[in-house]
Amino acid sequence: MNRQTDAAALPATMTAWTQHRYGGPETIADETLPVPRPTTGEVLLRVRATGLNAADTHLMRGEPLLLRLIFGLRRPKHAVRGMDVAGTVVGVGEGVADLALGDEVVGELPGGGLGSYCMAPVGRLVARPLSVQPSDAASLPIAAGTAWQALALADVGEGGRVLVIGASGGVGTFAVQLSVDRGVDVWALTGERSMELVAGLGASRVFDYRAVQPGSAEIPDDSFDAVLDIAGTAPLRALRRLVRPGGRVVLVSGEGGRILGPIGRILKASVLSIASRRGLRPLAATAKPEVLRQLLDLVAAGRVRPVIERSYPLDAAGAALAHLDAGHTVGKVVVVA
Repeated sequence: MNRQTDAAALPATMTAWTQHRYGGPETIADETLPVPRPTTGEVLLRVRATGLNAADTHLMRGEPLLLRLIFGLRRPKHAVRGMDVAGTVVGVGEGVADLALGDEVVGELPGGGLGSYCMAPVGRLVARPLSVQPSDAASLPIAAGTAWQALALADVGEGGRVLVIGASGGVGTFAVQLSVDRGVDVWALTGERSMELVAGLGASRVFDYRAVQPGSAEIPDDSFDAVLDIAGTAPLRALRRLVRPGGRVVLVSGEGGRILGPIGRILKASVLSIASRRGLRPLAATAKPEVLRQLLDLVAAGRVRPVIERSYPLDAAGAALAHLDAGHTVGKVVVVA
């Protein structure tokens, strides 16, 4: 039984964008589903906003194929995409003591965000400050959380210098701002159309990646305390030469084959880092509610601002996924209820 559920206020059914086979955006369709009820340790959220990430398109397509061992061999275990969710608690399951009906929360969930309602493990949620809009809050968990963890792994102190490769995406825009907020000098590689935006976020030097790459004269070797490689396409040896002795290259993502994805690049990085004073460090970002709380505080204080390229209503969530899947998104894509 549920400890608390505002049953009178809940409809019997809801709209959700579901997927019953792996593939492109054409495999996602809106369906009418029963509104779920929370079980032990869970709450039911009325979804206010859902931030989309590259992870959503990888799970949608089931690629690299290695992902299917974890997320479902023939179809996704979670039929509804959307992991970064801001919502209102409308149902509370047994064993939940810290949340009540009406609480405004945000968190990184296993899925379900592209629906009117979704279930949420209470341990994944943190309170949303009312001064932070739901769409801004929903843009934070995966993208900003990954940027935070990348900087922690880079371990660059105030006065240091970092190069952000792939600075205009969700992770990149947060990485630039978080670095600047910590007193770090930021250089950035991005697309030509995003150069002004990235400079406005605080990067002191911004280059068009089509004209300037690691190894170009504009980006000298031994110039950085850390490199955050979000694009995942530059040669590892070239990246390693960019950092000073004792510096680190943090591999946030990487290109790879359809089966193993970036595993080959990660293994090569491990070999190249043996006995080297310039480390190549793959990042395995995880959900960290304690980090999300600090990120919300930074947004509330105006020290970090989410860059939201487009917002879509829930009835156009399929178009939002198609836009993200097409690539070259600047900042974040958010679906609002």
